[in-house]
Amino acid sequence: MDVLMLSFAILVVMFLLLALGFPIAFTMSGLAIFGTIYVWGWSGLYMVVSTTFANSNNFIYIAIPLFLLMANFLQSSGMGDDMYEIIYRWAGKVRGGLASGTVVISGIFGAMSGISSVATVTMGLIAAPSMMKRGYDRSMVLGSIMAGGTLGILIPPSIIMVVYAGVAEVSVGKLFMGGVLPGILLIFLYIGYISIYCWIKPEMGPPVDTSFSLREKIVALKGFALPVLLIFLVLGLIYTGVATPTEAAGIGAFGAFLCMAAYGRATYANVKKALVTTLSTNAMIMWIIMGASCFSHFIAVAGIHDVINEALTGLDIWRWWIVIFMQGIFFILGMFLNPAAIVMLCGPLFVPIIIDLGFDPLWFGILFVINMEMGYLTPPFGLNLFIMKGIMPPSVTMAHIYVAIVPFLLLQGLCLALVMIFPQLALWLSSMMV
Repeated sequence: MDVLMLSFAILVVMFLLLALGFPIAFTMSGLAIFGTIYVWGWSGLYMVVSTTFANSNNFIYIAIPLFLLMANFLQSSGMGDDMYEIIYRWAGKVRGGLASGTVVISGIFGAMSGISSVATVTMGLIAAPSMMKRGYDRSMVLGSIMAGGTLGILIPPSIIMVVYAGVAEVSVGKLFMGGVLPGILLIFLYIGYISIYCWIKPEMGPPVDTSFSLREKIVALKGFALPVLLIFLVLGLIYTGVATPTEAAGIGAFGAFLCMAAYGRATYANVKKALVTTLSTNAMIMWIIMGASCFSHFIAVAGIHDVINEALTGLDIWRWWIVIFMQGIFFILGMFLNPAAIVMLCGPLFVPIIIDLGFDPLWFGILFVINMEMGYLTPPFGLNLFIMKGIMPPSVTMAHIYVAIVPFLLLQGLCLALVMIFPQLALWLSSMMV
């Protein structure tokens, strides 16, 4: 069989196996090993081993377990309660204020953790019962929490951005800064929708009855002190060039531990839980990185990269149609696959094409991350959908969750379109870096 035909056949088999539920990492690595042995014999396995080691030995990836540890310490710290109390006191009297505040808190958690599950779980446990008790519509409660949770991968630091930076060979720090303005834009889009909808239909997010004095509101603001300090510490070190993203991740993890200690939550059980969760999650991500590296290298050596590159760049069409086509591929894959697997699979294929077309790979990375946010909310396997189902009472069905997320999914699509039309939303802040 021709090597190129074999490569395409392996691609088809891979998607079939993934659709049947086989583990992503072992599917890709197994098919790559099979293809390598078939084409080059047993001696070709050296290529598999050397490629896997070289890709997993990337210094950038050291930041992943450190950001994970930072996120897990923050989840155990209990600071979410204090931050929600601030929103309750300051915005509770406004229609939809608690839902809008939940989005803001999720953005803050995103700026501290780098993953989506932290904000989704924290706000699901704290904000959802509070809003439902005060008469908020179920769809508004579910939608605001799930959509707010996705901000964790767009607002820096972001673990997905670290993986993309390793594949695309772009600066992690600049990629982090590129996500700031789109993240803020998305927060404003969410808040704008919530505010307008609740103003038109007050029953969607009625104001709370309790009133607080100005002194009580100001006292509550102390709950923002540690989160804001940690955000400025991590991002400030990266932006000014004082520390690399990996070094800033280590400092952030230590800072998150101090936050947990300040809240009296640095118990043996909490620290052990954070370490074990970090270890297991990092192992999963690294297996995906190694498996996908092995697979992408095989199809590159087999020539499929060049065929796809020549086919797309040789088309006599507007170059933006190719970008839109790639976003469609990302959106479809996001329904079924982990973002880390998607970037490791598609990054080596798409990034060279984007560069050949004259686009900035950093800008393309931000588009990818926004698309992955949509993947977290898209059936059938959107992660945040299942997280929300797991922490909600049995009366909340998957049908309720699917309906609740539709308007927020459309807003994410609008944000994606705006960043495509106005690339400086992703490039301006990174261009100002030291």
